[in-house]
Amino acid sequence: MKNSILLTLLAVFVIPCVFSQNRSIPVDTTVTTQHSVTVNGTSFNYTAETGTQPVWDESGEPIAALHYTYYTRNGVRDRKSRPLLISFNGGPGSGSVWMHLAYTGPRILNIDDEGFPVQPYGVSQNPYSVLDVTDIVYVNPANTGYSRTIPETGKEVDRSKFFGINADIKYLAEWLNTFVTRHNRWRSPKYIVGES
Repeated sequence: MKNSILLTLLAVFVIPCVFSQNRSIPVDTTVTTQHSVTVNGTSFNYTAETGTQPVWDESGEPIAALHYTYYTRNGVRDRKSRPLLISFNGGPGSGSVWMHLAYTGPRILNIDDEGFPVQPYGVSQNPYSVLDVTDIVYVNPANTGYSRTIPETGKEVDRSKFFGINADIKYLAEWLNTFVTRHNRWRSPKYIVGES
């Protein structure tokens, strides 16, 4: 008897609270930290910026929040002439983690030549990072890594805006336009790298 009363109270008061919660994701965030690394025998400081930046629809409403990590070498006198490397992973469904932590980033996973983890597990400095010669932004396309699409209130996500060759080109180009503007990198030579 006591158990049935307890279950009834639980069903009446607790379960509706769980389902009534609105889930939201941060649409426009930035966190910045300072680090140092030795690349090709030269030690230098760098700034790491990570966060989310929105993709907007035609009416100015955010329809996605794309996660990125942006590395800049400190002490560069002419940032406008310094190259900007834009890095994506191949897909579908993979964020930029492998380009970031296995190839070009300032830190690299402790892995062997076959790509298997070795002890001690974790990350170490990447002596072959490209950060010595270019700033790098790693972009996670929609629904990879921490990037997420944002449905309109009461509606499903319009998948045609994200998942297809032309859709990917459109929203990623718009996202990069905003990123380059916010970081004043229009004059920087830009390169795209990725793997699949």
